[in-house]
Amino acid sequence: MDVFGNLLIIVVLLILLFTGMNIQTILQAFVNKSIIPEEQATFIANYEQTKPFSLHWEVRSILYVGIVLFGSGLGVIIYENIDTIGHQVIITLIAALTAWCFFYTYKHALPYSNAEVKNPKKLADYILLMGCTTFLIMEGYLQFQYNVFGTRYGLAIIIPTIIFFFCAYRFDHRGALSMAVTGLASWLGLTVAPLAILSENDFTEDKLLGTAVFLGCMLCAVGWASVKKEIKAHFSFTYIFIGGNLAMIACLAGMFDDKSQFGYILVGCALAAFFILRARSAQSLVFLLMGVVYSYVIITYLIFSALGATDAASFLATFYFLFTSIGVIYFLLNFKKFLGIKK
Repeated sequence: MDVFGNLLIIVVLLILLFTGMNIQTILQAFVNKSIIPEEQATFIANYEQTKPFSLHWEVRSILYVGIVLFGSGLGVIIYENIDTIGHQVIITLIAALTAWCFFYTYKHALPYSNAEVKNPKKLADYILLMGCTTFLIMEGYLQFQYNVFGTRYGLAIIIPTIIFFFCAYRFDHRGALSMAVTGLASWLGLTVAPLAILSENDFTEDKLLGTAVFLGCMLCAVGWASVKKEIKAHFSFTYIFIGGNLAMIACLAGMFDDKSQFGYILVGCALAAFFILRARSAQSLVFLLMGVVYSYVIITYLIFSALGATDAASFLATFYFLFTSIGVIYFLLNFKKFLGIKK
């Protein structure tokens, strides 16, 4: 009965998403199906009507968009008025803005702590993000106009990476940490953006493939160590999420290749097990999904590559995907039990 009730809830919520039904209609449907009593439905309806509305994420989104628009507008102004303003003036203005951003952040920062530091002045987080962005603009401008770094492009990448790592830990800023990890990957010739891992990285090159696996495993190790050593343990999610996806996608690319296939499969299985264990420890659905999805791909590939293109494989595929789909539904309905989360 619980399974059918949960399935009904999922169906009703999907109907809500696609048809725009209100909360009263959904609650009435639950009451009609005897899923919840009418008293509880009334209580939920009253709570939904009287609860305060939070603008937290809306304000944060506006601030992030504002920083992006500011950086874009600054670039447009520079491009359109480069001959009138002059290179030295533009660099001086960008440098002054960057210095002010870092000074403002330092002035309003709380003392360093290995634990999470929640600064009551939320504006300082966005000022730091803008400072990191303008620093990159200034460095890129210097390299483009004056060729400061020459052909030492690695030096141009590693300098802001080190600065961003320092800012991330000193000011407890996950945005700066993500920029630092991205810079580290770029220094090694990789792209770690979730939507660009496959399109921007050439995983047909063995050297780049090995670098991706190594960097991803190292980031996962740093994330695990940060929890064990209690040094910015809340950074663990960023390290494991970025590094884990990078390493697993590289392992899958290597697994589909004929060279060193066994090694990539071994590393992929080890990472999938690590994600599942970490998910139970951190009660994280994201890590659990990563472990389950990637291990499912590996197991499916091994099964059908062993069977080959035979009639038995075609017959097995029908039942295999049918029963695994049922398993996915069961997993979605009971993942909280696996993670140890109370209902």
